[in-house]
Amino acid sequence: MTRYGGHAGRMDAARDSFPPRHPLFPFVMSSTIATSYGGLFHMIDTALIDTTSAADTTSVADTTSATASASVPGSTMAYPESRVTPSSPPTDVVFDFCGVLLDWRCDACLRGHWPDDLVDRICADDDPYGFFEYEGRMDQGQDYARVLKDYETEFGADMARVFAYYIEHYADSLPRLIPGMEQLLRDLRERGIGVWGLTNWARETFPVAFEKFPVLAELLRGTVVSGRERVYKPQRAIYDLTVSRFRLDPARCLFLDDTPRNVEGARACGMMACVFTDASAARREMRLLGVDV
Repeated sequence: MTRYGGHAGRMDAARDSFPPRHPLFPFVMSSTIATSYGGLFHMIDTALIDTTSAADTTSVADTTSATASASVPGSTMAYPESRVTPSSPPTDVVFDFCGVLLDWRCDACLRGHWPDDLVDRICADDDPYGFFEYEGRMDQGQDYARVLKDYETEFGADMARVFAYYIEHYADSLPRLIPGMEQLLRDLRERGIGVWGLTNWARETFPVAFEKFPVLAELLRGTVVSGRERVYKPQRAIYDLTVSRFRLDPARCLFLDDTPRNVEGARACGMMACVFTDASAARREMRLLGVDV
């Protein structure tokens, strides 16, 4: 599975992963990830994240309660004990973007414009050209011009032209909405459930998402973008910022993300959270939590 080959590969890549191999990514991965629904959903069993804030934000709730697991009957998700029960279904659902709402494919942007063997190397897990790392810097809030200059210094002018092409033609890396997700958003809104966005994404390229898929701007009530805020998942600050800005109760929020460490970060802040794989599995989990979708 490649990091840039489609929304499944997106789980451990680019803006929603920030791998610990880079010195700017100081968090620790979970020690336990268990599989449920035959691989459709994953239960995050232990949160070991250093959620030290990179910026001052104000939380609307004390999210420092214990995180012992309390299971909902029929569900394989685990929740912070005394914070979430079957009698308190979600009032709001917070969605990651790439890999959850949008199918993101770096290769779709580059292939046909650059040699296939080069695209394959860029999109491989061991990418020797630093696309993963340098786009992550933009997602953290660094300016594109600065990142591009640094990229050229490290990889040379020829590769810098490839990186610049990718950033400047970003819409081509977003071929479609994830199947079933537009209807899920509509169904949640019809039932009075708030729907929100929370994404690790560069401020320069994020507008492309709403320009190409205006239905997301129509349906989501608000979105927090890491590149604008200069904090990013799984830092605690970005979850606290989200619930504060939108006046949400974290104990009544369900967070969906395709990257396990981001799910852990949400749970550490008192939210219900699970790893997303597809719309059908998300609907099943919501029904178990008392949301009729």
